[in-house]
Amino acid sequence: MSQYKDYYKTLGVGKSATEDEIKSAYRKLAKEFHPDRNKGDPAAEAKFKEINEAYEALGDADKRKIYDDYGSSGGFPGGMPGGFRGGNAGDAGDFSDFFSSLFGGGFTSSGTRGTRGGARVNTSPFGDVFADQRPPARDVEGTVRIGLQEGFHGTTRTVEVGGKRLEVAIPRGTKDGTKLRLNGQAPGGGNVMLTVKLDSDPIIKLEGDDVRILTEVPAPIAVVGGTITATTLEGRGEVNIPARSQNGRVLRLRGQGWVKRDGSRGDALLEIRIAVPKEPSAEELELYEKLAKIIV
Repeated sequence: MSQYKDYYKTLGVGKSATEDEIKSAYRKLAKEFHPDRNKGDPAAEAKFKEINEAYEALGDADKRKIYDDYGSSGGFPGGMPGGFRGGNAGDAGDFSDFFSSLFGGGFTSSGTRGTRGGARVNTSPFGDVFADQRPPARDVEGTVRIGLQEGFHGTTRTVEVGGKRLEVAIPRGTKDGTKLRLNGQAPGGGNVMLTVKLDSDPIIKLEGDDVRILTEVPAPIAVVGGTITATTLEGRGEVNIPARSQNGRVLRLRGQGWVKRDGSRGDALLEIRIAVPKEPSAEELELYEKLAKIIV
């Protein structure tokens, strides 16, 4: 039996946590331990994988119920019905044996049932029975979850189907719900059909081919105008803020949005959020006090 993993503890939430609470905890931890922020740190990389595995199990209502019902017993009786085909396996090849015991495709040890090249076989002291029988070609389905920035830039994922690890290339400009087809890679020669799910981003929201970006602008800059450093799809960049910009004003940056099928791009919509200092210095307080007396 594989070692039990407490996914609630991994995400730092209670068993009664709501879907939004689980998602919020995942975003916070994923940002903290993301490999891009912890380059060369194997401990952070391992933690990042644990966080992703926990969210893959708890972020999906069906998987969460299976985990709650059968996790402590070491696995769903006989494996999750249909294996990869039955659920959103995501990057199952990157997950632990415990995860596979719950959401995989049956026993893979020297028990009474297993798989070989996608074909079901029975084992006994006399060897494999019907091991030469291959199933008819059938398509299998699964889900791959990626970040919004990964969807914009393109990325790769590894999935496991019928005991075979497959490297999946996710192209630049992939949107939520995009279907990826891996021809002939399923058991019996069928096709693997993957649905891409984009995780939401706290700052950037995809709107068709445009992206809306919440942009904090210091109050003085909003009044007199100036240049700030803002988040964009390419990273951090300088943006000119016009004078007298009100809270909620939208600045359109043409051609800096999502990648379209023809290679062109939508627009970036910078939505201004006027910000005041959380811990103003003595000089800032003095200036704000003077300003308050002028406008009162």
